[in-house]
Amino acid sequence: MPVRLSVRIERWPIAGSFVISRGAKTEAVVVVAELHDGPLTGRGECVPLARYNQTVDGEAAAIQSLTEALAGGLTREGLQNALPAGPARNALDCAFWDLEAKRARKPAHELAGLSVLRPVTTALTISLGTPEGMAAAVQKVARRRLLKIKLGGDGDPARIAAVRRAAPDAELIVDANEAWTEKNLAENLHACAKARVTLVEQPLPAGQDDALASIARPITVCADESIHDRSSLAALAGKYDAINIKLDKSGGLTEALALADSAERAGLTIMVGCMVSTSLAMAPALLVAQRARVVDLDGPLLLAKDRDGGLRYTDSEVYPPDTRFWG
Repeated sequence: MPVRLSVRIERWPIAGSFVISRGAKTEAVVVVAELHDGPLTGRGECVPLARYNQTVDGEAAAIQSLTEALAGGLTREGLQNALPAGPARNALDCAFWDLEAKRARKPAHELAGLSVLRPVTTALTISLGTPEGMAAAVQKVARRRLLKIKLGGDGDPARIAAVRRAAPDAELIVDANEAWTEKNLAENLHACAKARVTLVEQPLPAGQDDALASIARPITVCADESIHDRSSLAALAGKYDAINIKLDKSGGLTEALALADSAERAGLTIMVGCMVSTSLAMAPALLVAQRARVVDLDGPLLLAKDRDGGLRYTDSEVYPPDTRFWG
């Protein structure tokens, strides 16, 4: 059925700052797409990233460009070819899922073939800093079951060792955000293994990661920037053990679910991740998280304030959304 589209840009302050190897930011700038069908509204949220040459205005314009097509009856299935994988398609795709659930009076997870949506353990991200600063940050949350540690290249062995001392019992995963090199790859992987890290995300730059195929990998190596949708899956063979599925990369929940299917058939472990964003972006990702070994959906925890009615976080657990909020 034809729908009416509305698009807006929102700014959500981050609690403090969020620091990775590529820089720091103090707010999350998101694009929200809404699909209106009479009294029903479906919502989706996306986060454009400069790393992929995306801008907030550009993604909002890409969504807006489909106004006539949506009014003319464009469906979620048709959307997959109307826009490329990326944030704009993600916002619209998730809005379609939300609207379809409301039309059917069934939760989105049932439409996706899931009998139940259960709470999952999510990581909490620790920003990149000095070993002492990161250890201090970790000490405040050391009781959490899963911590994601941002690393940045030089000095990473000292960082991860300091973090492990500060959180002796937590499961640790790390994210290098493409900051390692072939020269320090083995040293950094060894330091992570010594610290009992269970997974490292994207150690080498996407497109410059062939060394991963010829080096011993003492822990699980997970593709992030190297994987977007199913079209980028084949290039990972022999280099990665896992993939991080993010809806903003895959172009929405529809492709994310299909990518998870393909990854499992290829023998890859699934991780589900997020950008720094509100619960509106996390809610659809929880459907993919049901089958993930590692879940990193802590975006709202990094904000000064989340959306009203957003997801409930208790200790290390994140709970499914109220269907009035999404899905």
